[in-house]
Amino acid sequence: MLKKTLLRTQLPLVIGLGVCAWLFSKDFSADSLREIHFDLRAWAGIAAAVLFVAGRDFGLAWRFHTIAGGDLTWKRAFRVDIMCAFTSAITPSVVGGSALAIFYLNREGIGVGRATSLTLTTLFLDELFFVVFCPVIVALLPASELFGMEATADGAFLSGVRAVFWLVYAGICIWTAILYFAILGRPEATARLLERISRLRLIRRRGKSLQTTAANMHATSAWVKGRPASWWGRVFGATVVSWFSRYFVVNALFWGLVPAASGLLVFGRQFVVWVVLMVSPTPGGSGISEWLFTNYYGDLIGSLGAALILAMLWRILSYYIYLFAGTCLLPGYFKK
Repeated sequence: MLKKTLLRTQLPLVIGLGVCAWLFSKDFSADSLREIHFDLRAWAGIAAAVLFVAGRDFGLAWRFHTIAGGDLTWKRAFRVDIMCAFTSAITPSVVGGSALAIFYLNREGIGVGRATSLTLTTLFLDELFFVVFCPVIVALLPASELFGMEATADGAFLSGVRAVFWLVYAGICIWTAILYFAILGRPEATARLLERISRLRLIRRRGKSLQTTAANMHATSAWVKGRPASWWGRVFGATVVSWFSRYFVVNALFWGLVPAASGLLVFGRQFVVWVVLMVSPTPGGSGISEWLFTNYYGDLIGSLGAALILAMLWRILSYYIYLFAGTCLLPGYFKK
C-alpha cells in the first residue's frame, strides 16, 4: 500500500514537468527572462509568497484544531493539513484532499464517526466560501477583465474558461445547498430521501454506500447544530484565512515580479483558476494548472514565456512542496 502510494506521486510529476517542457519549447525565449527582473523587490515578493503559503497552512490547521474541540493538537492539525494537501496532489481535483481526511484524522486519534463529521463540516465550509465570495469578485471586476475577454489571447480559450467557471460554480451552489439541508436544514428528511434512493433497482449496488452517507450526515447534523455562532465564525474565518492566503501567494509573486499588474484583478482571477481546476482530471491539476495559468495570466505579464516562469514559481509553492512534504510524512501514517 505504501509503495503503491509513493509510486502515484510520480504521475503528477511526469505530467506537470512534461507539460512545462512542452510550454517552454513553444513559448519560452531569451527575451522572456529579460522581461522579469530578479531584483530586491522580486526576492521580497517571493519571500512574501512563502509567508502566505504558511498562512494557508495556519488557516487549515486552525480550522482542524477548532473543529476538533481541542482533541487535535496544533502539531497534529498541521500534520493532517499537510497530508490532505498531499492527497489533493496525487488524486484528480474532483476527488480532493477530503477523500482520505477521515483516515488521517483517525490516525491522529479521532474516532471514525467523529472524523466523518469533521470532514463533512470542512467540506461544507470550503464550498460555502466559494458560494459567498465568487459573486463579490464578479461584482467588483468587469467580466471583460476578470475573464480576460479584452486580451489578445485565444478568444475560444477564454470563452471556454468563462463557461467552465459558471458551470462549476452552479454545481458548487447545488452541492452546498445539499450539504446545508443535510447537515443544518433538514437532516432527517435528507437521510430518509437517501435511504429511499438506495432502494431503487438502478442503484442498488450503491445502496449500502448511500445509507452510510445518510447516517454520517445525520450524525454530523447532531454534532454541529448545538454549536454557537462564535464557533461558526471562527471556523469560517479560518477557512477564509486559508483560501485568501492561497490566493495571495500569486499576488505576492506579481507584486515582486510584475508590479504593474492590478492586484485586485490578479486576486480575482485566482477564484476563476481554482474553480476551473476543481474539474481537472489530472492528479492535483498537474499539467492543466501550468497551462491554464500561463495562458490566463499572460495578458497581465506581457508574454507567455514570462507567464510560464511565474506559473512554475506558483506551482512550486502551492503544489510541489506538498508533494514532497506528504511523501516524507506518509510512512509514519502506515506505521501507526
